[in-house]
Amino acid sequence: MTVFIKKHFFTAVWIILLGIVLFIPDAKAFLLKTFLYTGIFNASAKKEAIVIKAGTFTNFSFAGQNGSTLSLSDLKGKCVFINFWATWCPPCMAEMGAVNALYNKLKNDSRFVFIIADADNNFPLALSFMKKNNYNLPVYGIASPVPQNIFTGTLPTTLIIDVDGNIVQKHEGIANYNTGAMLEFLKGLAGH
Repeated sequence: MTVFIKKHFFTAVWIILLGIVLFIPDAKAFLLKTFLYTGIFNASAKKEAIVIKAGTFTNFSFAGQNGSTLSLSDLKGKCVFINFWATWCPPCMAEMGAVNALYNKLKNDSRFVFIIADADNNFPLALSFMKKNNYNLPVYGIASPVPQNIFTGTLPTTLIIDVDGNIVQKHEGIANYNTGAMLEFLKGLAGH
């Protein structure tokens, strides 16, 4: 038995580590967060070839913590960053630090609006997650049906909407938004 253990010790360690990463969301998020800052997952800092024009998607709205409603139509003239996420989603957890860092760079600029949309509409859990991680992001719930061409349910999904109301970027999956290129891209959309 000891010969078997000695012979397969490292294999067993790798299997245990793989199991931890696969079945413990916080461990998976930690691993993804480590990869996030390598540059592999940097978000694109340019308009996509296919832009969803304003008026070609129905308006949708978000519910604030205090019961207020925020409609996309109310945000015309602003550069809007929307991130659909959930507290149980490892890629969402991994990228949230980068989203928070970008938000902190732009939060005092009235040309920008950040909407961190909890796909589960569970304010207590979402706010607990934000507090636990020292994030100060504005959390919203989804208050109306979101068109399929905007959000299919893939988490995380991030939308960037220009001042004219056009969706100029849609990204499904993990990304690092806290880059100089992204900051300049957003400032350019807002008119520097």
